[in-house]
Amino acid sequence: MSIVVRPVPEAARIALLRDGLHPVMARLYAARKVRSADELEADPARLIPPAELAHVDDAARLLADAIAAGQRLLIVADYDCDGATACALGLRALRAFGATVDYLVPDRFTLGYGLSPELVDLAAQLKPDLLITVDNGIASVEGVARANALGIATLITDHHLPGAELPAAACIVNPNQPGCGFPSKNLAGVGVMFYVMLALRAELRRRGAFTPERYPNGEPNLAALTDLVALGTVADVVPLDANNRILVGHGLKRLRAGQAKAGMDALMRIAGREPRAASAFDFGFIMGPRLNAAGRLTDMRTGIECLITDDPARAANLAQELDKLNRERRKIEADMLLQADAATASLLDAAESVPLADAEGAPAGAGVALFHPDWHQGVVGILASRIKDRLHRPVIAFARAGDAAADGAGMLRGSGRSIAGLHLRDCLDLVSKREPDLIVRFGGHAMAAGLTLREADYARFAAAFEAAAGELLAPAALTRTVETDGALESAYFSLEVAQMLENAIWGQGFPPPVFCDTFAVESQRIVGEKHTKLRLAKDGRRLEAIRFNALDALPARVRVAFRLTVNEYNGMKSVQLNVEHVEAA
Repeated sequence: MSIVVRPVPEAARIALLRDGLHPVMARLYAARKVRSADELEADPARLIPPAELAHVDDAARLLADAIAAGQRLLIVADYDCDGATACALGLRALRAFGATVDYLVPDRFTLGYGLSPELVDLAAQLKPDLLITVDNGIASVEGVARANALGIATLITDHHLPGAELPAAACIVNPNQPGCGFPSKNLAGVGVMFYVMLALRAELRRRGAFTPERYPNGEPNLAALTDLVALGTVADVVPLDANNRILVGHGLKRLRAGQAKAGMDALMRIAGREPRAASAFDFGFIMGPRLNAAGRLTDMRTGIECLITDDPARAANLAQELDKLNRERRKIEADMLLQADAATASLLDAAESVPLADAEGAPAGAGVALFHPDWHQGVVGILASRIKDRLHRPVIAFARAGDAAADGAGMLRGSGRSIAGLHLRDCLDLVSKREPDLIVRFGGHAMAAGLTLREADYARFAAAFEAAAGELLAPAALTRTVETDGALESAYFSLEVAQMLENAIWGQGFPPPVFCDTFAVESQRIVGEKHTKLRLAKDGRRLEAIRFNALDALPARVRVAFRLTVNEYNGMKSVQLNVEHVEAA
């Protein structure tokens, strides 16, 4: 592993300084391709107009007609945080518009992902006139065909990449479908649904639906739903381009202002976090995992109910249940991680050295598949993420699905996570084209994907995946690096700067700042049994630092990649360096 410094375009840095930004922030934003302070404003008026999203106006007319006719609408959600927030947003907005709407979430252990024919048959028992998918549906060719056969129309809202064939739905809204010129391809599922609701409000406005008699308080305020958009966007780890940063920034403002949904407030408080001091970190690492735990272990209805209730007492009870599920998920994950570590010990040794290559020069061990018969189906995705981080390899982890193929063969469901340089869905597509009978179904995007295959085909798939990944990945992509923002001037090791960094919006594609410098190690001691507390010194200044989950002793001088953070203890706040990587100076 090596420490590298992110380049800073000098012209952009100077322009941001002239716009009045703090010198540290000007440097950081310039390195992330921000060219003016205007790009950092969380003003909804600066969002890309809904009309640029293909077929969004068709979706608005379809929904407006359904509401006018008193039809029954049914939202079909995914069982992760993005799906839950998209569902909650849709329910809140559609009900505010006068729709009769309910929701349904597939049981991941029996029905799997998306709008399957089996799920459509289950939905039909509720007698809907229109199915609305959120965060799924773009690959549901068979499910939509089943709905059409039953006389049920389908509106698909999704952000995942489409396959070779699109479903025959009444309407599809997806920035990544062919022919859509929407400038931001990074909308999460909840972001797509938010845009559909914006278009629906505009359509209802054109129809004169918002009369004083029906809406004495005026039109429904969709900006009040941006806290849900922010949560789903950050938790789904989509790139935070300028458009997504506006959505997240506005949602974060509502959370800090005490205007978030009762369930989000309760999730923060159950974790001991103060909503008024929230950061983007809380969306991805506090609320997101607790909501995802419901979908991983039981039923995402608990998470959705937490997000749609306005009763603080009910929200607190649901948040407590979600927190309990998350603790259970962490225990299961820890046990699975021990088993995965044993299976990948030799790969980990290889990953720490120069990447191996086969006889033709392709990286060996470039794609890793893992399976254990005792693994929990709902936790393999997060397991794949953990192992991916450790190996710096794309990883797909499998668990038994509990169902069988038409020929009676046992099935495996896998969840994969990738690294920069390998588009995971494209890799699976390559495997599928080479061996058409191998993968039963698959879907996803560049950094994450899911698939189903027969257990008897696991070994064949593992070999095919490794071969395909080896061809698509450049050897340099397997060299682990820590990208940093260089040294931090001594004057900026301050509480003011640390708080400023924590209050900014960071995420996928817009990474939080990591600095690097050389320090003398004055002291080091173990805390909490698995962490190391350090005192570092540079230019006569002493700094407190911590290495999480690391116990090895450090030499007298080290080069450190670190985050500048705020440490709060007994009500007192101080600056602390969180060490990301360390090497001998």
